[in-house]
Amino acid sequence: MRSNDSLAPASQDALARLAAVIESRKAGDPDKSYVARLLHKGPDAFLKKIGEEATEVVMAAKDVDHGADKSKLLYEVADLWFHSMVALAHYGLAPADVIAELERREGTSGIEEKALRKALARATEEGSP
Repeated sequence: MRSNDSLAPASQDALARLAAVIESRKAGDPDKSYVARLLHKGPDAFLKKIGEEATEVVMAAKDVDHGADKSKLLYEVADLWFHSMVALAHYGLAPADVIAELERREGTSGIEEKALRKALARATEEGSP
């Protein structure tokens, strides 16, 4: 799959299967399940992991810029996605929700989308007492 291709149905299925596994482990034994342990510790635990994994993605990408194997970047992005999916599950969301949001943004300039968010935020602030 090329980087600019949309997610193939099999990829969406893989994300849905992983989301189902994460969901099934939410109530699991924290001594036997990494997901249950993260969720048992609360948002600070998995949010910290997301921050760590995001930093590792940046470092791996910089390494690739200097000749490192791209597989390290893939490994780190997979970790970031996994921990992000744990957060999604905690907040009652799923990968399909993220895909729907990306589809909503499809065809919209990132610059325009960001400007719209800023304008909405300003309007909300101005309307606040």
